[in-house]
Formats: sequence, C-alpha cells, structure tokens
Amino acid sequence: MGIKIAPSILSADFAKLGQEVRKISDLGVDYIHIDVMDGNFVPNITIGPGVISAIRKYSNLPFDVHLMVRSPGDHIESFINAGADIITIHAEAEIHLERLVRKIKSYKNANNTKKTVQVGVSIVPSTSPSVLEYIIHELDIVLIMAVNPGFEGQEFIHSQLYKIAVVKKMIQKYNLKTQISVDGGVSALNAANITKAGADILVAGSAIFRAANTKKAINDLRNPLL
Repeated sequence: MGIKIAPSILSADFAKLGQEVRKISDLGVDYIHIDVMDGNFVPNITIGPGVISAIRKYSNLPFDVHLMVRSPGDHIESFINAGADIITIHAEAEIHLERLVRKIKSYKNANNTKKTVQVGVSIVPSTSPSVLEYIIHELDIVLIMAVNPGFEGQEFIHSQLYKIAVVKKMIQKYNLKTQISVDGGVSALNAANITKAGADILVAGSAIFRAANTKKAINDLRNPLL
C-alpha cells in the first residue's frame, strides 16, 4: 500500500490552523497527526479538544490524536467527541494499559457511528519494545518516538531504527495488521532508512510545514531515495 504520511500540526502556523489543515489535506496526505501535551508528561503545553473540534471541519482525513498526558483515560472521551478517529496513548503514562486500550476500542467514531475508534500505543526512546508484546494484538498502530517528546525540530535518535525493526518482527511473528508509525526528526534524509526498518507511517512536522515546497516535501517523504 506504500508509505503513509501524517503531518504533525505542531509545526503548523497556529494563527491560521484551520487553513493549514485544509491545505495539507488537499495535498494527498493520509492522516492529520495532533500532539496533545499537558506540561506534565512532557515539558510543553499544546492544545485541547476545543481546538480539535474547531479544525475538524477543515479535513475529512483521519485525526490521530496523540495524547502525551498523564492519566490519559481521564480525557479520551472528550477527544473522541471532538473528532478523533485514532487515540494514541503512551505506555509510560498508563499502568492499566490493556484495560484502557479496550475502553478506547469500545467507542464509536463521532464522525461515523459505523466505525469504532482506532487505538495506538506510543513508546519513548528509553522504553523497551518488549512492553508491547502482551498487548500488540489489540493495537491498530504502534507509535515509536524517535526523539524525546515535547518539542518540535529535534534530531532523530538513530538507535530507534533497531526498535522499529524489533516491533516489525513482533508484528510479523503474530501475523498482525498493526501499523508502525514513527515520529520525531523524520525527514527526506532519513525516511528511506526508517521505512526500510519497518515503518508504515511517517509523522513529520518541520519537514513538511517549514518546507519551501510543501507538495515536494510530502512526495520526498513518500518516495525517499535509497
């Protein structure tokens, strides 16, 4: 099916966020990646469900809402009601991970009541991929953070290529359809190595929103030079 592209709106111009979301959606990307930070789990504060609800009308693409927050279970319903199609939570932020994953999957999509909300689990660079093995059967997406989350524009941590490969083997071992998404420092310069390691989805912020030619930047990520 090819590499999927998920622009991270953390790098967009927030003064015209709706227009930015519409523009990027019209260029043939696959998801809109939305980082929600609480200033606790990570050292930054971004947006809440009100903003997501406001920009929902600007795109028909799936919204992947990445909750970098403590106690994510307290917030999932408000983000689903705001228009999230995918809820991605952190393994490090939830003790009872399997229970919350199942709870998320029990919700119907606010935009399409025939669909259930998809669920992803993310791990930070210091977390071993082994924490996923007991639950990977339940996941639609594994999001591997290739930077320490909290701020845009960080450099890709190359040790995460090995982690991508480990998770890919885990998925193949159990013959699953779980997709691997990679976020942090993703660019046209490393996209080939990331996808070769096993990534299905590339999350990119600065590489897309700060590019001189946005369409070319997306194409370069989707078709990287080896």
